[in-house]
Amino acid sequence: MMVKPNIGLVNALVRITFGFTILAWATAKMVKRPWRNSYFWVALMAGMKIAEGITRFCPLTALFERYQENLLPNDTTNNNDNASEPLVQEIANSITNP
Repeated sequence: MMVKPNIGLVNALVRITFGFTILAWATAKMVKRPWRNSYFWVALMAGMKIAEGITRFCPLTALFERYQENLLPNDTTNNNDNASEPLVQEIANSITNP
């Protein structure tokens, strides 16, 4: 599977910045309380955000985009834009005439 970037440059820079910030916080907390496992998981998630920023690929965004593609009908040759007009008109009538 070829991984294509699916987040923008600014989004990647924000992920890297916040990832390093959270990683530094979690590392400092782990030094003070090494018996706590929660800081390890926070550091792991921060590392994941750093990796997403460096590669400019977010697996959750890719999953959401694939889900959105599967929702759309495969046959786009029959564009019937007016199919929802009766429904929209009915909703508008029910709002204006209670």
